[in-house]
Amino acid sequence: MSSTDTSKVERHERRVEVCFSPKQFELYKEEFHTCVVIDVLRATSAICAGLANGVDRIIPVPTVEEARALQAEGCIAAAERNGQIVEGFDFGNSPRSYLTDELVGKTVALTTTNGTKAIAMAQDMPLVAIGSINNLDAISTWLMQQPGHVVLLCSGWKDKFNLEDTICAGAIADRLIDIARYKSIEDSTIAAKHLFLGVRGNIFSFLKASSHRRRLRNLNLGEDIKYCLTPNTVNVVPVLHEGALVDSRTLQVAEAEG
Repeated sequence: MSSTDTSKVERHERRVEVCFSPKQFELYKEEFHTCVVIDVLRATSAICAGLANGVDRIIPVPTVEEARALQAEGCIAAAERNGQIVEGFDFGNSPRSYLTDELVGKTVALTTTNGTKAIAMAQDMPLVAIGSINNLDAISTWLMQQPGHVVLLCSGWKDKFNLEDTICAGAIADRLIDIARYKSIEDSTIAAKHLFLGVRGNIFSFLKASSHRRRLRNLNLGEDIKYCLTPNTVNVVPVLHEGALVDSRTLQVAEAEG
């Protein structure tokens, strides 16, 4: 059975697995139908915030050059590298910068250090969605309604493991396994799930010592950290459609009308 032949995958046979970093994604992608990209601090949190606030589409691109090209074509463009806004761009991946009325109904091109690179790696999967702590309930519920196996791709930090993405992936995996009876056979999923279960009541404090939280704190981005680590502030599931991230509900309506 091919990875995309979801008609033969019974719901009780669905698997969910965690991939710790983009560097390992090649080991996973052939087996799965849906990929959820996670970059808690801060790309996927910003994407969720933007679409929840009324941004029409977000075009994720892996390089600054691609973002500049879209900017030259008149697109609103955002770029972040190493936690900071790239020179020549008005904003980066701070989720709070996506809450302005000026972006409502607009298309934004976005490139980030880790998250958009991971999205680019996953773009050929049958279905790509965005997960964060901010949309934990929404993404978990949405996944239960989709066919096939799920891989949770942690963006990490420059291809390395990080805690916040793994905890988020563990939270999603725990819900799918516990509520929807998904299966798991990989140690990475067991580790992520138990890491989440061990800290679920105290994620914010637990991550005080994490490398990327320290990195952002040194850039005086404490308010962004609080925003990104607050569960369920939005009820949106961004999905990749024709090269852009859109609200899954908007896409569903458009497909029904078409």
